[in-house]
Amino acid sequence: MYELFITNKNYSSWSLRPWVLMRELGISFTERLRQLVVGSNWALFRQFSPNGRVPCLRDGATVVWDSLAITEYLAERHPGVWPREAAARAWARSAAAEMHSGFGALRDLCSMSCGLRIRLAGIPQGVASDIARIDELWTGGLETFGGPFLAGHAFTAADAFYAPVAFRWQTYGFTLGTAASAYAKRLLELPAMQAWYADALAEPWREPAHEADARRAGTWLEDYRAHSA
Repeated sequence: MYELFITNKNYSSWSLRPWVLMRELGISFTERLRQLVVGSNWALFRQFSPNGRVPCLRDGATVVWDSLAITEYLAERHPGVWPREAAARAWARSAAAEMHSGFGALRDLCSMSCGLRIRLAGIPQGVASDIARIDELWTGGLETFGGPFLAGHAFTAADAFYAPVAFRWQTYGFTLGTAASAYAKRLLELPAMQAWYADALAEPWREPAHEADARRAGTWLEDYRAHSA
């Protein structure tokens, strides 16, 4: 049985990617959630992850860290992680890699906080460029491969890697085109995404640095989370 180590669902976009992929594809695993603590989590997370970060997948004696490495490890063992058709598979891998290494401006301004609704104080050019690129990429994938998912009819790792963007879209309300907005809504309605969201809202824990990032982004309109511990 796989063990997937993650952290707070309200904040952790990196944890969400393999979690939602495995849940949507029906790959069984045991969830191991380790709460973020104030200051460095290095010592705590090093107990299960070589780089002291999440997500981390354990398969018996085999340890796989980093969301993209976990995805490729799963792809070697389970069908459906990537599209079967070669052109769609190449596009999906490229799209996932672009998310893995890019969109830094959007990440910095719009940190993931599932339970909040925030009106942005402003959208700097770098963030606007990231949003425009996401709109272009999503629309292009849907048009090229026919939808309803990015690389065709089935949910794959490409969709899992952009799942945190759907939560950011819900939280911050930035504008996407018609096709991209419909796709974000479709992601949010997936059973695995609904389960993650419910768990995120129920978490009573708050991590000060993440809370401060959300405060800096703009005005809090709603906070749907459970009362803090």
